[in-house]
Amino acid sequence: MANIQTRRRFLTALSLAGAATVIRAPPSQAADGPLETTTVRLPKVASICVSPQYVAEELLRAEGFTDIHFVDVPTSGTEQLARGDVDLMVGYASNCIVGLDKGDATTLLAGVHVGCFVLFGHEDVHGIAGLKGKTVGVPGFGTGPDLLLNVMVAEVGLDPKKDLRWIADPAEKPKDLFIEGKIDAFLSFPPEPQELRAKQIGRVILDTSVDRPWSQYFCCMLAGNREFVRLHPVATKRAMRAILKAADLCASDPARAARLLVDGGFAPRYDYALQTLKDVPYDRWREYNAEDTIRFYTLRMRDCGFIKSTPQKIIAEGTDWHFLDELKRELKV
Repeated sequence: MANIQTRRRFLTALSLAGAATVIRAPPSQAADGPLETTTVRLPKVASICVSPQYVAEELLRAEGFTDIHFVDVPTSGTEQLARGDVDLMVGYASNCIVGLDKGDATTLLAGVHVGCFVLFGHEDVHGIAGLKGKTVGVPGFGTGPDLLLNVMVAEVGLDPKKDLRWIADPAEKPKDLFIEGKIDAFLSFPPEPQELRAKQIGRVILDTSVDRPWSQYFCCMLAGNREFVRLHPVATKRAMRAILKAADLCASDPARAARLLVDGGFAPRYDYALQTLKDVPYDRWREYNAEDTIRFYTLRMRDCGFIKSTPQKIIAEGTDWHFLDELKRELKV
């Protein structure tokens, strides 16, 4: 009964938001052909900035999927995607690029939203260059925040390995260390920035949703398991359509989307979920160029020594934009 009520609330939310076109299938759906599979598996991760993949559940059902599974995964979920434990995922662009550089069997399909990372510092930290000699916390090495902060630091001429003191052990909970004043800076992702701002702890050094050049590129992108995309092109396109429509819903009616996150068990607090959806730009997926994002981050991570591949190699072997091009035409409003 609870699931039925949640589904009813979802459909009512869409109607009240004036978003009938969000859930209505476009005329071309029939031309897509039958679904090769009615099952789709998506990851469940700690960050709620990937909300479109959670909010999309009923939109996926409208596209014909009957078995929708959310799989608990550690860290970013890119390894699980490459292994085929999940079929599609919204994840950090940098993590996906690192995976492709290692030969992961994944395919980048679309950009989903712009910056969700926020760097907080205490009063004695002034800008990125001010991190020199400071203790900085990230959720772990090899994570999206870790990669991003290394790139940011290198951009201002610092050596990330020599000039910063890193705290990257999740067991030490860098957020709590920052709140307690035991570290100087902390690179956070939702709902952490919303919590720190609400508690008025620290100050924002950099916000990737508004500060250039980071705000000019996607933070999180939609990727698929390569074999799933190859064997299930119709299912891939329809699932993408649902997730991108869900991104539109997050932008157009964050209050309804936040309620869905809490009701679905993806976020513990409505207030932080709502603020996340207001803070993160979910309305740029048509406007920004996904390939530009790959080129931007690949060049910088290559310069930092994280990867060896060129942007041309990553783009040629690890992306497929034709689904996105079709959906941009179909979902143009």
